Amino acid sequence: MNSKLENYYASKPEPYQGCLLALRQLIEQVHPAIVHERKFQIPFFTYKNYKLGYLWLNRKKLMVGFCLDKRLLTWPDGVKAKDQYESMEIDPDADLPVELILQNIQGRLQRIDHAIAGGTF
Repeated sequence: MNSKLENYYASKPEPYQGCLLALRQLIEQVHPAIVHERKFQIPFFTYKNYKLGYLWLNRKKLMVGFCLDKRLLTWPDGVKAKDQYESMEIDPDADLPVELILQNIQGRLQRIDHAIAGGTF
């Protein structure tokens, strides 16, 4: 992991730091092709060069976000394509909603794989 990412995690106080690290590990374990990088000044995850999700701590609000890359969506002519984001707040003192996070990530991976294979939605 690069030093900017390491510094991001190391700069966060507990219990947020531990929760962020657990979320990172959970997301990275879903598929070996998931890439962890720093983008938009926060930890960001991509899969086969498509945006997948992010982790974000804003003050005391810990968020895990999921992205649907604009290249996977169809837009009417004249409409500017934008990525679609969803986020969920995580309580660092509670159990992680592992199944919900895994379902979101796996669903997005399937959609990306389907689009790459030439499928439509």
